[in-house]
Amino acid sequence: MSIAFFTEMGFTGKVPRTHKNMRTEFAWMVALDADHYNINSTPNKKYDLGITIIPKNNPQFDLGKLKQYCDKVAVMQEGPHWYFQDYSLNKQIDYFNTLTSADIIFVHNKADRVYYKGLTGHNDIRVMRSLMIEDAVGEVKDVKREGVIIGGNFVSWYGGFDSYIVASSQYEEVFAPSMGRKQEGEEQILSLLPYMSWKEWIHKLNEFKIGIHLMRTHAAGTFALNCAYLGIPCIGYKGLDTQEICHPDLTVEIGNLGHAKELLEELKNNEEFYLEACYTAQNRHLEYYHESKFKI
Repeated sequence: MSIAFFTEMGFTGKVPRTHKNMRTEFAWMVALDADHYNINSTPNKKYDLGITIIPKNNPQFDLGKLKQYCDKVAVMQEGPHWYFQDYSLNKQIDYFNTLTSADIIFVHNKADRVYYKGLTGHNDIRVMRSLMIEDAVGEVKDVKREGVIIGGNFVSWYGGFDSYIVASSQYEEVFAPSMGRKQEGEEQILSLLPYMSWKEWIHKLNEFKIGIHLMRTHAAGTFALNCAYLGIPCIGYKGLDTQEICHPDLTVEIGNLGHAKELLEELKNNEEFYLEACYTAQNRHLEYYHESKFKI
């Protein structure tokens, strides 16, 4: 099957398997051997399937243009399924109409599929699982892992405060990546990592013993997936497929910080429980999220 991706990025062609910023959409392009085009450009050949991410500033995008070059056109969810409801009313309606005009809707999680089915009544909604391209990671060194890292900063999008409260119940020093929504003053509380490429991030994450990501904003679920790939236990909220599938015994109900603290204490003090969580995470990744398992 010939596949093309259409996004607002400016390049044309394929993403190399060793790209140092192998974020989720790039990984999909690699796994599908897809060509990429800017959403407003004209392909020089026809495709069986075109996949597009609806532009935030122009959700009225006419999929009919892509259907001139693609036998079927799919739209890909970006961010949580409720994100579009922060648009103006007109743009919310435009987004809805663009969704319903697609041949296929690709979503991140089982819960997202349920939502979009109820929203649109569409008869072809599929979960496109996140994945990691190992060629882009390179060799992961065998290091002594120490400490705890949370998955995001102190904003509601990432739920960083929830994660910090849990992490600090067992660890004096709590690490976190620097994200685009980072708050002023976080460095007074957290040990913030510098901004880094995706490849650098994976190798830095490999140095930590436990991950915590109590993020209510459910989307592609890459933090839990990255941890699972490395065999690092990750405590997180229900509703995110990568968390529930790869870290089943470390998944808590949204808001249940007490249970999350109990799990962290158990991971820190019970070596058998910790090693079992490591084993489960890495093996669930291989079973469900390895590139060889990827399909649409």
